[in-house]
Amino acid sequence: MKIINPLLIVLVLIALAYAGVNAMGMTLLFGVVIPIVAFIVFLLGFITKVLSWSKSPVPFRIPTTAGQGKSLPWIKQAKLDNPSSTAGVLGRMALEVLLFRSLFKNTKAELTEGGMLAYGSSKWLWLGGLVFHWSFLLILVRHLRLFLEPVPALITFLEAGDSMFQMAFLPAFYLTDAAILLAATYLFLRRVVSPQIKTLSLPADYFAILLIIAIATTGVLMRYYYRVDVVAIKDLIRGLVTFSFNVPEGIGVIFYIHLFLVSVLAIYFPFSKLMHLGGVFLSPTRNLANNSRAQRHINPWNPDIKFHTYEAYENEFREKMKAVGLPVEKE
Repeated sequence: MKIINPLLIVLVLIALAYAGVNAMGMTLLFGVVIPIVAFIVFLLGFITKVLSWSKSPVPFRIPTTAGQGKSLPWIKQAKLDNPSSTAGVLGRMALEVLLFRSLFKNTKAELTEGGMLAYGSSKWLWLGGLVFHWSFLLILVRHLRLFLEPVPALITFLEAGDSMFQMAFLPAFYLTDAAILLAATYLFLRRVVSPQIKTLSLPADYFAILLIIAIATTGVLMRYYYRVDVVAIKDLIRGLVTFSFNVPEGIGVIFYIHLFLVSVLAIYFPFSKLMHLGGVFLSPTRNLANNSRAQRHINPWNPDIKFHTYEAYENEFREKMKAVGLPVEKE
């Protein structure tokens, strides 16, 4: 049921968009109102979540270390796995965000038939996650051509590289379209096939990946199989950006299904695990330098405490202490 329920929800969302546009003609609702609401919820939710995380107290430095820290001059330091400077932290964060370095170094543990614990490589998970996230990013960048006029040269360059295998008389075939579907399918099947991962997975995990697969699938269908009016789509999108709301005719129901699923993902995003997009930059295990031996870390949330020393205490109660026979330092 952890898999069936999320799948049914995604299918119901597709049916709602199809029925709303194809049967009831609610193009204004699915083409203008819902996308605007989704954008507002995503923006406010994302900002609120990041601000709440930024206010969380960090009483001391807790960076994750995976190598030799800075010590004596003749001991080599692992500057990326155990950074002690801002430059080292920036390098570590860049490799983590762009190349998933910690996931690349990850290993999996399994029990063999003899009951022995064996460790093995987990590079397929790293490769699937890397391909999925980079494909998602490139697809988002490519879609900026729908919002900008003229289209920037960088987007044109990325689009040309993505469609390097274009065949004559056929629509441009984007490598990222195939890559994101393959990677997302692998990540989904990994949760289904592996007993350990399946036990740890929640319905929300399946819903997110199934929703993204549905978005990618409708995008591929819209480009290669079902006819849509691209010029009308650009007019609709630019109308949303410039607040001149206009819903052109003849766009095609597959586009509204795709746009509705994207809107649902945007609304769901700030309240889900997908917020690791912003959380990775605020993780104290990653964004802090391991320099607690070189610099004293003072918790900024500590209250200003007025200490009452023993000397002041004895000065205040010396006579009474002497009267009851307690020893004093000063007579």
